[in-house]
Amino acid sequence: MARLNNKRIVLGITGGIAAYKSAILLRLLRQEGADVQVICTEQAASFIGIKTLAALSGNPVLQEFSDAQTGAWHNHVELGNDADLLIIAPLTAHTMSKMAQGQCDNLLTAVYLSARCPVMISPAMDLDMYAHPAVQRNMQCLRADGCMVIGPEEGALASGLSGLGRMSEPESILEAVCAQFNNGPKMLHGRQVMVSAGPTYEAIDPVRFISNHSSGKMGYALAAFCASQGASVTLISGPVHLPCPSGVQRIMVKSAAEMHQACLDSCTAQDFIFMAAAVADFTPAEPAEGKIKKHQASGQLLLKPTRDILADMGAVKPARQTLVGFALETETGTDQALDKLHRKNCDYLVLNSLQHHGAGFGGDTNQVSIFARDGRKKELPLASKTEIAQSIVEWICLNS
Repeated sequence: MARLNNKRIVLGITGGIAAYKSAILLRLLRQEGADVQVICTEQAASFIGIKTLAALSGNPVLQEFSDAQTGAWHNHVELGNDADLLIIAPLTAHTMSKMAQGQCDNLLTAVYLSARCPVMISPAMDLDMYAHPAVQRNMQCLRADGCMVIGPEEGALASGLSGLGRMSEPESILEAVCAQFNNGPKMLHGRQVMVSAGPTYEAIDPVRFISNHSSGKMGYALAAFCASQGASVTLISGPVHLPCPSGVQRIMVKSAAEMHQACLDSCTAQDFIFMAAAVADFTPAEPAEGKIKKHQASGQLLLKPTRDILADMGAVKPARQTLVGFALETETGTDQALDKLHRKNCDYLVLNSLQHHGAGFGGDTNQVSIFARDGRKKELPLASKTEIAQSIVEWICLNS
């Protein structure tokens, strides 16, 4: 049985070489029974034939606010209100910026701003463009606005380079679309989930602190995906520059002590806990009440251990709860990960190593290994943190 019968889908196509994949996606959507209205930007029409898209969709392809020959008005409000789903694939950096800023200078962006339906985007651009801070800010903005992000993937790019920025394959996008319309219970429907994310700041004095390079992106991706799967998510976050994911309750903290308190206050009510925060292991023993002057400094800073949040939660963990720890090592780290898994009473331990290029703090990709308490292991190859988060949650839910 076709999975998208009676579904009205608007497929937006922007101007990139990956637009050729949109024809394949269009055919797949139609095969599943969807009624698809294609909207192309002016630039997209230079990459893919309008007649091809019209033939595959069975509908005229819309480009402008009105038909140049007949004067017929293409009502962007109706297009946005009547659709069950808006997909923009590929989404270029240019159109992404317009969407993030609320600009409305073509039919596609007008439909986006009018849409009451879910919006799914599939970015595609060269790896350096995708990695640029401006593009990443816009991506975070669209996520915070509720857009579902599919990809990008790592692979060969039109520039001849290879890296993260390739549009997801049409088959992958189709499965995400079908999952969106699945009326059955979602993976975490009715479950309580807690995620910790980001660094902590350990005060030396009122203006200085000890911290690390954690951006919080991994934890925020976990929180966003769990929320999309029907969970009630509590995100306990250290200081980061990321918007709160849609549908997530966020508790902001600064120090390891504050994170310890917030986590222990919430932990026993949770069904799943993902401890992705990079909590400081040490904190100044006696923070100064005033700013330490350079000539007053002794040259030594006395530190004391912070309280072990993961171990303390493991000690009070209910039998029904799944506790997932995270570890970052500068070496392979397998022995340390297994020791941490058992010593802190975790059910799973997610390990990433700085030996793997593209993994670790700050970036938008990761490469991890998941260790289960019963000896099972799952290796996840380098991918975006969004994809890694999805894979972690899916594998743990499947095996718990």
